[in-house]
Amino acid sequence: MSIDKADKEKFLDWLYGLSVHGIKLGLRNITELLHRLGDPQESFRSVHVAGTDGKGSVCAMVSGVLTDGKVRTGLFTSPHILNFNERISVDGAYITDEELAYMASVTVPHVKSMAEEGMLCTFFEVTTAIAFLYFKEKGAEYAVVEVGMGGRYDATNVIVPEVCVINNVSMEHTEYLGRTIEDIAFEKAGIIKQGVPCVTINPEPSFSVIKKVAEEKKAPLTRVDPEDIRLTLVTEEGTGFTYKEEEYFVSVPGKHQARNASLAIEALSKIGIYGYRCRCSIKPGLGNINWPCRMQRVEGTPFIVDVSHTFAGSSCLSSDVRDIYGKVLVVFGILGDKDIDHISKNISEISGRIILTKPDSVRAAPLDKISETMARYSEVVAVESEVADAMELALAIREPDELILVTGSFYMAGDALKWLEKTYPGSSTRCLRSTRSGLTPEGPRKV
Repeated sequence: MSIDKADKEKFLDWLYGLSVHGIKLGLRNITELLHRLGDPQESFRSVHVAGTDGKGSVCAMVSGVLTDGKVRTGLFTSPHILNFNERISVDGAYITDEELAYMASVTVPHVKSMAEEGMLCTFFEVTTAIAFLYFKEKGAEYAVVEVGMGGRYDATNVIVPEVCVINNVSMEHTEYLGRTIEDIAFEKAGIIKQGVPCVTINPEPSFSVIKKVAEEKKAPLTRVDPEDIRLTLVTEEGTGFTYKEEEYFVSVPGKHQARNASLAIEALSKIGIYGYRCRCSIKPGLGNINWPCRMQRVEGTPFIVDVSHTFAGSSCLSSDVRDIYGKVLVVFGILGDKDIDHISKNISEISGRIILTKPDSVRAAPLDKISETMARYSEVVAVESEVADAMELALAIREPDELILVTGSFYMAGDALKWLEKTYPGSSTRCLRSTRSGLTPEGPRKV
């Protein structure tokens, strides 16, 4: 069936228009929509990943190992950085515009008929349904699925996985998930299913909440002990570490990626095909992952692009940048609902000079607000209303050999890549290439 690629843009305009319905936590709508689509989520096995920080990285690692083991694997993550298609992939290849338009042509009529019956689907519910339908159409054996927000009432929580993972829990989305760490941990623990193994790395008090839910569901619980993880190498190319005395290398930079990879290793050990289809793929799979804009040095430019937008994430970023690059010039913008004060403090530790700007989002923090906050910790050399102007300025005032870090949100990363593509043609394509891009005819990268 031939579909005009322009149909993709028409669909996305319609899909983003669903944002007027806001965020509605609950499984009624997604369950009904999937049922009308033939329950595609029942056609594949899955791994379900929740958490505040690092859940996308864990998803990329699990997916990468499965794909390396020749297991046909779907990957669903959010949000995207530059292109909606980044959210949905099979074996490392993003859904094409034509495929997306076709999936939309199948899904939208059901969404509209449900609306006529008083069931208004949200942006994320429709996106989730399309991802699951696409995985079915592509014959995925496994899907690695990242929770959108929380867990218990997240649209992805219709799957019954072979294993679930709960990464680091910290304060986020308190208006939806609760005002304490315990409340948020409970929501994330909502992905735990009856008898399904769960892997986590959380300390107290989150661990006790997760443990209680796991016991109630009779779900075997594995807790990764940080003491079992030892860093051996931290470079811009990736992170070397040992876990339980076994050596690994993950091709995503940052000390915290050793923790994410350890969670992925434990999760993979719980799935049914582990012993005969993916055990031998763990090391090459981890060594060949490209997970875009995670402290990513953009080849051929002085820029590092990163999506950190939480207190814990910015703390890790600050430590890693300091160890790998030293002081950098920072271009910083953030959304208004984030922990601006603590994130600003963390960012100030790796730069004496910061250019503030505003990502292209209605949720962006006002410039006067972040300027007042950041000025308490570091020298604000300029405030630019457009990310492109901020990057132009950074390029103009940088010292010889000085690197420029662009960070604060996914929106910042997206705006940065748009500017980089104009200034350094091909750079955004290199950044957002397939998650399997590290593979070569000679085999995985040697470390």
